[in-house]
Amino acid sequence: MKIDLNCDLGEGMDNDEAIMPYITSANIACGFHAGDEHTMRETIRLAKRFGVNAGAHPSWNDHENFGRKEMDVSPKEADKLVFEQIQTLAAIAKEEGVTLTHVKPHGALYNQSAKDIELATAIARAVKTISVDLILVGLAGSRSMEAGREMGVRVAAEGFPDRGYNADGSLMSRSLPGALIESPEEVARHAVELCRTGMMETLCLHGDHPHAAANARLLREVLEKNDISIKGF
Repeated sequence: MKIDLNCDLGEGMDNDEAIMPYITSANIACGFHAGDEHTMRETIRLAKRFGVNAGAHPSWNDHENFGRKEMDVSPKEADKLVFEQIQTLAAIAKEEGVTLTHVKPHGALYNQSAKDIELATAIARAVKTISVDLILVGLAGSRSMEAGREMGVRVAAEGFPDRGYNADGSLMSRSLPGALIESPEEVARHAVELCRTGMMETLCLHGDHPHAAANARLLREVLEKNDISIKGF
């Protein structure tokens, strides 16, 4: 079994370099929930140095709430907002000799598009407009994956080892007990379970997790011990 291991980076957590050796794909904040041109460039350079895939991590325009507040935005506006962020990161990546491989929405944008087919379609349209070669990463079994396939966009179904799930396969609200799995050992155990029971192509670790670097290191070790190889898109 093979799986991609991605992490949300460039969000000002000062642990990007410690995490990078253990992952295969980096989701880089595009300035709307975190980051700026400098952090985007530095994270792109780190990904290039470690041979890690670089992808865009677009968000609602919501620095104040780290992109985790739901917003009511029209599909047309959402398309434009996502397109702008991918385009900005892609231009910086090109200057650094890097081609983006994927796009993974952040926070509330990700969770809303997992349930809202019109929003999911708008995101998929923005991705396809930038490049037909980009992979859209989204919650396994969600509207995001459905919309991507309908639009003819390559998709990658994602699981979250460091997050708790609801019975319907959606992510638990961060306000609920158990929403964040804190122990690196439990995160690694959950990762193995997701690989064995779900149709996952990639697993995500949050760079703002209090044990993000330890999670990445132990998760990779445990997956490989369970004959699950880590391979990028």
